[in-house]
Amino acid sequence: MNKGIVVEAKKAKNGLDLSPLWKKEDWWTVWLGIILIVAAAVGGVAKPALPKKWAEGGILESIPVDLIPGILVTGVICWILFSLAVYFFKKEQVKKFAVSFPVIFLLGIGAYVMGNYAPWRHYGFNNVVWALVIGLIISNTVKTPAFLKNAAFTELFIKTGLVLLGASILFNRVLALGVMGLGVAWIVTPLIVLVMYWFSQKVLKMKDDKSLAITIVAALSVCGVSAAIATGAASKAKKEEISLAISISLIFTILMMILMPALIRLFGIDPIVGGAWIGGTVDATGAVVAASTLLGEEAMQVASVIKMIQNILIGIIAFGVAVYWATVYEKDGDSKTSVKPIEIWNRMPKFILGFIGASLIFSFFLSKETVDATLPVLDGYRELFFTLAFISIGLESNFKDMAKMVKGGKPLVLYLTGQILNIVITLAAAYIFFSGRFFALPF
Repeated sequence: MNKGIVVEAKKAKNGLDLSPLWKKEDWWTVWLGIILIVAAAVGGVAKPALPKKWAEGGILESIPVDLIPGILVTGVICWILFSLAVYFFKKEQVKKFAVSFPVIFLLGIGAYVMGNYAPWRHYGFNNVVWALVIGLIISNTVKTPAFLKNAAFTELFIKTGLVLLGASILFNRVLALGVMGLGVAWIVTPLIVLVMYWFSQKVLKMKDDKSLAITIVAALSVCGVSAAIATGAASKAKKEEISLAISISLIFTILMMILMPALIRLFGIDPIVGGAWIGGTVDATGAVVAASTLLGEEAMQVASVIKMIQNILIGIIAFGVAVYWATVYEKDGDSKTSVKPIEIWNRMPKFILGFIGASLIFSFFLSKETVDATLPVLDGYRELFFTLAFISIGLESNFKDMAKMVKGGKPLVLYLTGQILNIVITLAAAYIFFSGRFFALPF
């Protein structure tokens, strides 16, 4: 009997196929997050050893000799974790990954060294920005070597980092800001998504690029890379389309994280309002923190919490897109097409479950002492994984190839129009909710 028929027969007999739990990359981001959370909570893994800040003392101040063993241990931990995941969901590539990953890690360490140079970091050029720059330089000059592509698992790195991010989004912080944070993050964002997707279809006529359009819209309105990945997966966007959305988002994220604090100071906007504005418009969480820090501690807290509240919409919007695509687009033109409810579950990015689970556990089930001891460890690895992801994004982003995908400039027009609208409406919302004129500030 044919092997495929046997497999299908077993599935039908059991009624449920559990193999995706260990054969899918998305599930492994959850498992890796859980492994790290448990290890950190019981004291089995320490905060990652990474390059230190440096300035006048010279670059060697960033990596003193006594720090090297710790960096190597950190690299080995990451190597084991990610190799374990790749072994299960892409076994044929695990050997190549195991050989190539140390190079990705070393490039990440280089990004930390560059990003920890005090004068550059002061202006927002942190390790994540430099990770992208390093990757882009390699990809657009000598071109990314084939062996490095074997370890550039962008989604694995960033989604695992997002699961760890859930531990930092404590519900008591959300409650402290109350309706004000929700007003900026949960009113403006869905509005932008709906208006700009309509704009893409009715004005720009991107009817043959629906998945690309919704992926770009999600990137500019929610949270850049993570939203693009989640929504792209939900709409079955091509990998090239997701990469294009991410690349456009990253370019403008860098510009916004530099220009917005300068504009806030130039026009004398209240730092708290400015922080809320940054939190609701700058795409990446790391960029939000870097930009808002320039406005002061309270502005940074407001920006961070708003961004984290907004991050929760990643799952909600991705789920909504999955429902819409499965029940509307894929039924068009074929009356016999039947989309089962299980398809919605299959398309929902599973890292969101880990993200929400981590948030609930750290909010309600762990003692304050455990949370205080664990979060620095998880935050350290989260930032490291984001850095590895941005290295990978840069390595996979070639400007010549992206230029071919612009297709008459419509993706760029969509992003620019949406981001301008987002900036204007979010500024109004930030003023309403955080100026102190309409609501009492919680600090």
